[in-house]
Amino acid sequence: MDALEYTQTHLPEFLADLEAFIRLEAPSYDLPGLRQVARWIAENFAPFGTLSQEETPNGPLLTLKRPGSGPKVLVLCHFDTVHPVGVFGWKLEGDWAFGPGVYDMKGGIVQLLWALRAAEALGLKLPSLEVLFTPDEEVGSLASRAAIERAGKRNDLVLVLEAPMGNGDLKVARKGVGQYRLTAHGKAAHQGVEPEKGVNAIVELAHQIAQVVALQDWEKGTTLGPNVVQGGTVSNVVPDEAHVLIDLRVWQMGEAKRIEGALQALKPHLPGARLSLEGGINRPPMEPSEASLRLFERARRIGAQVGLNLGAGRVGGGSDGNFTAALGVPTLDGLGLFGADAHQKTERVAVSQIPQRVALLAGLLDELASAS
Repeated sequence: MDALEYTQTHLPEFLADLEAFIRLEAPSYDLPGLRQVARWIAENFAPFGTLSQEETPNGPLLTLKRPGSGPKVLVLCHFDTVHPVGVFGWKLEGDWAFGPGVYDMKGGIVQLLWALRAAEALGLKLPSLEVLFTPDEEVGSLASRAAIERAGKRNDLVLVLEAPMGNGDLKVARKGVGQYRLTAHGKAAHQGVEPEKGVNAIVELAHQIAQVVALQDWEKGTTLGPNVVQGGTVSNVVPDEAHVLIDLRVWQMGEAKRIEGALQALKPHLPGARLSLEGGINRPPMEPSEASLRLFERARRIGAQVGLNLGAGRVGGGSDGNFTAALGVPTLDGLGLFGADAHQKTERVAVSQIPQRVALLAGLLDELASAS
């Protein structure tokens, strides 16, 4: 029996674990929910290594360590979701398993659990493993980033159990993400009596938004979204303040630096107006290296052995793999369960592909453990 057959045989038990895990809802910042999920993780992964837990402002962060052979491998998982409690629940319908976080990415955690079970049952090798289970990836990993980066520096390779691309491909590149708040400061005045004495912050901001959008470079994949605008109080008062929230996405760190410099260099258009800028890059781009592409090739070959035709995907969203890739550690993302509709009420995974994805992960760990 190999890992594929093992998981096919145990698929009902896998689905039972997946259901139990998904029913423990854990939106970001919901500390009671995140703690009950952490207890489930601790109980189920305890047989596979030494577990430790650290309390952070955003919830518990768990670390599993297991000695092995070959390179030191860090596995990144997060267990928070974007869905408020009770928005929708677990269900099986045809080939699909639905539930909050089943695709992004609690399903990947159950996949890892069964890959470890398969390895133990079948006598497969495992590399030296460090697994981080983090509580705040969906909200920027502010409390987890330092731990992720420390772990990245002491390991040789990183595997990220986020979901694959929509067509099933793995992820070798992710855009970096920046979040900025650009504020225009003006001067209030009565719109009817003496508007000339005011400085309209909304008008100033409109001029600035046009300059912000002009910084985009579509050929390089650099986008800026001025996606939230707020300002003013009532219609008969010249607004003295307005701000825009800007979303930046870049494939290369050089582009991030170019944009940040340009935003900092913006000058007011209206006499008497003033600008202020807050924010910055919160996830550096995950740029593929020769080593990370070699890691992908290993996974591609193993995938082919279990019936998966895997490509090297690029995606605009970020993950915790961005942090480790930026440190120069070879990082491969998208190794989780295949499904669809992340962050939607129709979020789901394909039941029929679960054995293949477990076998892919177990096979990759076995091959890495055999590497010199």
